[in-house]
Amino acid sequence: MNVSAIQKLRRKVREGEVARGLWITLESPSITEMAVEAGADWVVLDAEHGHLDWAELVAHLRCVVRSDTVALVRLTQVDDGLIKRALDIGADGVVLPWIESVEQLESAVAAATFPPEGRRGIGAERATRWGGGFAEHVAEAREHTLVVPLIESVRGASEIEKLARVEGTEFFIFGPADFTATAGSPGLWETDEVADSIRRCVKVLRENDRFAGVVGRDAADFTRRKEEGFSLLGIGLDAGLLFGRIRERIAEVDKA
Repeated sequence: MNVSAIQKLRRKVREGEVARGLWITLESPSITEMAVEAGADWVVLDAEHGHLDWAELVAHLRCVVRSDTVALVRLTQVDDGLIKRALDIGADGVVLPWIESVEQLESAVAAATFPPEGRRGIGAERATRWGGGFAEHVAEAREHTLVVPLIESVRGASEIEKLARVEGTEFFIFGPADFTATAGSPGLWETDEVADSIRRCVKVLRENDRFAGVVGRDAADFTRRKEEGFSLLGIGLDAGLLFGRIRERIAEVDKA
């Protein structure tokens, strides 16, 4: 667990700064190395929609050791076994899809928390230094493990007042595309109705000493998100950034 990076991230957002991150979907751990070198405050390793299997997740996580970058793993579902495994291999926290109820979120927090407060099993894995640091890791994990809900539906947003009061949560990330689909407009990034709902959610979170995150699309969107009060701002998805730049270069060659 990268305690110093987590503490730095917390300080940054509490001082009103925006923490910049990268959403990672591709297999190569070199991408995470580049994010660390570029000064990313956090990365999300996407094991829900991305190409990453468990061996590749471990390789990515090794790239953030002793860095200033927090590494979160986005899981396929809220599941005790998946949460435990992601934390055992060294993730600083988990990003949980489609959170819509207090019961879901409280169960996830319990799965990520060691007894007696929770039900996370203790494994002799990377997180505990192969069993050589059980007591140290349990103490660190109780204070620093990040459980990050994804709010990506109309129902999730409708429960935000309750979700924001769940103990053991700190950061919430929004998925405007899925949110818009649940509002009846699939295929759009964000309708006006959804934008208004997300702004309301961000306000509620800040009133409850919680912080909101989202992936931005371009410079104008980054500015808007900062003005809306987002504290975690993703610069994009690795595959999208790479594909977009390749396409731009091909167009530049055609025009030359």
